[in-house]
Amino acid sequence: MPDIQLRAAVPADAEICGRILFDAFGGVAQKHGFPSDFPSVEVATGLAQAMIGNPTVYGVVAESSGKIVGCNFLGQRDAIAGVGPVAVDPVCQGGGVGRKLMQAVIERGGSAPGIRLVQEPFNTVSLALYAALGFEAREPLALMCGKPTVTASGQAVGRPMEPGDISVCAELCRRVHGWDRANELRDALPIFRPFVLVRQERVVAYASAPTFWPLNHGVAETPQDMTDLLLAAAAANADPMALLVPIRRAEFFRWCLGAGLRAIKPMTLMTLGQYQEPRGEFFPSVAY
Repeated sequence: MPDIQLRAAVPADAEICGRILFDAFGGVAQKHGFPSDFPSVEVATGLAQAMIGNPTVYGVVAESSGKIVGCNFLGQRDAIAGVGPVAVDPVCQGGGVGRKLMQAVIERGGSAPGIRLVQEPFNTVSLALYAALGFEAREPLALMCGKPTVTASGQAVGRPMEPGDISVCAELCRRVHGWDRANELRDALPIFRPFVLVRQERVVAYASAPTFWPLNHGVAETPQDMTDLLLAAAAANADPMALLVPIRRAEFFRWCLGAGLRAIKPMTLMTLGQYQEPRGEFFPSVAY
């Protein structure tokens, strides 16, 4: 390929970035028999617009001969940075564009204690690239979707998250992961309807975006709190639940299967920099 130049993404780039995201993710998914993360170009473009317009997200595009051929994003809302989505125009893949885009966000996130991403393991090209750049596989995941068909224990009550819950949820996240995601929760409040579970007047679990798995993460004090949280959130939403389930949490994984959730595809949590093995119940989002 001709020389690849990188620059910061600007709002005018959203349409072409959306097309590249749609084509790149759709091509890999179709090749391996999985559904694409982007059902339409419009959805992909909307995400690119939201990412480029968010001051806490660093967007970068790659150009070759004056044409945008790839894009990448780095969420920097909280201490731990999250990569993605990253995509390269299918006609330009294999020419080093993806590596340059990844190196750019790694450099940008150099002051963060850690950087996270979630990778599709059937995409062996990206798997090899991330590993070569220093990322380590930490957690095998299964994307699961559906409406649970079981009932809650009745030991706790679920409700939409409120602004006053943020500090408590941040503390709960710190106990499990060593870091909090308070700013991400504040951003999610007006858009994704985060949900909490209250037991004995205490918030004991939360989910950040119950029906939108790329941004849905959750933590809970106990396995029962986690399942009661999901059941309460499902009952309050018309759309199906969607989350990345850590399959090493065998009891939780089996519960999801038994509750009627369907496994859609495998994913892998990968990290660069500091990482604490979770000390409690959790599920991650694409952004960590």
